[in-house]
Amino acid sequence: MNEIKIETDIIKLDSFLKWSGIAVLGSEAKFYIKNQDIKVNGQIETQRGKKLTKGDIVEFNNEIYKII
Repeated sequence: MNEIKIETDIIKLDSFLKWSGIAVLGSEAKFYIKNQDIKVNGQIETQRGKKLTKGDIVEFNNEIYKII
């Protein structure tokens, strides 16, 4: 499990994908979300603006990322 520290109380899903290094560009993040490649807390997430908080779990490509 990869632990990703954020400096704010919330972060939007597309921003998190860039912050964590999953996506390099916003368009890449949008593609992954639209393609239903991203799970948040075990559920497929299709909203780019989904607000994430500390403790949330993001899954992509068999990798798990925990927001701390």
